[in-house]
Amino acid sequence: MEFDYVIIGGGSAGCVLAARLSEDPAIKVCLIEAGGTGRSFMVRAPAMVAGMISGRPKINNWAFWSTPQQGLNNRRLFQPRGRCLGGSSAINAMLYIRGHPSDYDAWAEAGAEGWDWHSVLPWFRKSETNARGASEWHGTEGPLHVADQRRPAPITRAFISACAERGLRANDDFNGPEQEGAGLFQVTQFRSGPHKGTRCSAAAAYLHPVMTRPNLTVLTRSLAAGLTLEGKRATGVVIHRRGRRSHLRARREVILAAGAFGSPQLLMLSGIGPADELRAHGITLRHELPGVGQNLQDHLDYTISCTSRRADVVGLNPAGLARLFRAGLDWRRTGEGLFASPMAEGCAFLRTDRACDRPDAQLHFVIGIVDSHMRNLHLSNGYSCHICLLRPFSRGSVGLSSAQPQAPPRIDPAYLSDPRDLGTLARGAQIMETILDSPALAPWRGRRLHPHDGSDAAREADIRARAETIYHPVGTCRMGRDAMAVTDPALRVHGIAGLRVIDASVMPKLISGNTNAPTIMIAERGAEFLRKG
Repeated sequence: MEFDYVIIGGGSAGCVLAARLSEDPAIKVCLIEAGGTGRSFMVRAPAMVAGMISGRPKINNWAFWSTPQQGLNNRRLFQPRGRCLGGSSAINAMLYIRGHPSDYDAWAEAGAEGWDWHSVLPWFRKSETNARGASEWHGTEGPLHVADQRRPAPITRAFISACAERGLRANDDFNGPEQEGAGLFQVTQFRSGPHKGTRCSAAAAYLHPVMTRPNLTVLTRSLAAGLTLEGKRATGVVIHRRGRRSHLRARREVILAAGAFGSPQLLMLSGIGPADELRAHGITLRHELPGVGQNLQDHLDYTISCTSRRADVVGLNPAGLARLFRAGLDWRRTGEGLFASPMAEGCAFLRTDRACDRPDAQLHFVIGIVDSHMRNLHLSNGYSCHICLLRPFSRGSVGLSSAQPQAPPRIDPAYLSDPRDLGTLARGAQIMETILDSPALAPWRGRRLHPHDGSDAAREADIRARAETIYHPVGTCRMGRDAMAVTDPALRVHGIAGLRVIDASVMPKLISGNTNAPTIMIAERGAEFLRKG
C-alpha cells in the first residue's frame, strides 16, 4: 500500500497529525497504531484511569519497566504508556497544563529556533476549545475540549485552603499569566453534547470524528517493525498485523510519533542511532546519529497518602465501592459527579527555595489513596498528595533490549543521578507535609500510610524507597543543531530525508508541568511544517 504520509504511533501527536494532514482531500494518510481504537468505556469514563494505569491487567497500556535505578535503591520502576488510539491521553488524568513560558524560551536558546513562548502560544490556542472562552491565553475553535471541573470534592477545596494557610496564594488558571499558586486543574473533557462528561483524548478530539475520510487509513493492532530506507531517504515502514508482515510506502514522508520510548527504539531498530548500541544488537548501521535515545528526562514523583476520617473521598471498602457504583450510574445519566472526576483534582505550583525565580515543584492532590500507580490497593477511604520535581538535572537514556521489535525498549531514566535533584525534591516534600498538616484538612486527616520521623535523613530515605514516575518522559530525539540533536527545529531527522519525529521526544528540555498539552501543540505545529513541505 502506498500513501503520501505514513504516521507511526496513534498517540496524542499521531492523532493530531492524521487529522490535520487528511484535511486536504488530495493527500493520502496512513496512521499505524499498535493498540486498539480507544473508544471503550474504560477510556471514556474519567474515573476508570484507576483501572488502566496500574497495568493489572494490561488495558490500553504498554506497562513498561525501567532498568534498576541506582538512586532509588536499585528499584525497577513501572513505566505506564498508552497503547490505543489517543495513546497516553487515553489513560492519563486529563490534566491540562502547558508549562511555564520560560520553558519554551529555554528551548529556543538551546538551538530550537522558533519554539520560544511567543511562537508556540498561538498553537496552544489553535488546539483548544476552552470552556472559559477566548482570550489572550485561550482559544475556542480547536478540537481539544478543555473544561473546568464541575463538582470537585470538598476535600479538594480544603486542600486549596491548606495551601493558603501555608502562604501559597490561589490561582484559577495555571495556563494564564502566572503559574505559581494553588487551585483546580482544568481537564480535557467534553462538557456538553452527546459526549458530556467523557474524556476528550486526542483521539476523541481529533481522530474519531474524521475516521470516515476516504483519504485516511487507520490501522490498529499493527506493530511497526522498522523503517525502509533507500540510501539516506526513508521510504516507508514494515508492519506486523494479524500475523502478517506488510510494507507501507510513503511517497512524501514517514513520521515517527511513537513517543519518548517508541520513537528512538524504532530509529535504532532501523539502523539509525548510536553505532555502539546498534552493534551490540547485531543491527546494521545505516546512519550514525549518536543522540538517538539520549537526553531522557522525566518528572520523578513522591507521594504521601493518608486515610480519611470522612467518607466523601474514594475508598475500596464495601461502602466506598457502593458509592462508586452509584456515581457510575449518575455519570451515565448526567455526565457529572464522581465518575467524571480526574481524581487528581487539586494542583499547586510552588518554589522550594525563595531564591527560585519561578516554581520548581508541582503538587497533584488526589481524592483517593494512590500507592505505586494503584498497584498496591488499600481498602480505606483516603487521599494522596504528589510532589514532582519540575526541572530535573538528571539525564537518562532509552536503548534496545533486543533487535526484535516486539521486545520492550531499555529504559533508564537515571533518576537522582544528579544530586541536586534529591535536595529539591526533599525540600518540596517537606513543604507538602506542612500543607497536609494544615488546619483546613483536619476534618479528613487520618493516619499516614508511610510515616517517617520527620528528619531530613528519613525523608530522603523514603524518597529513595518509594518515589516513582508521574509519566512525563521526553527528550530522546531532541531537536537542535548540535552533534547530539536528532531533529532540526522543523522536526526533520538529521541526515535522513523524508523522515520526521513529531512527539514529546523532540523536547530539548522537560517543561514545568504535565506534558500532554505541549505534545499536542508540537503536533499541531508539526502538521503545519509538513503542509509547507
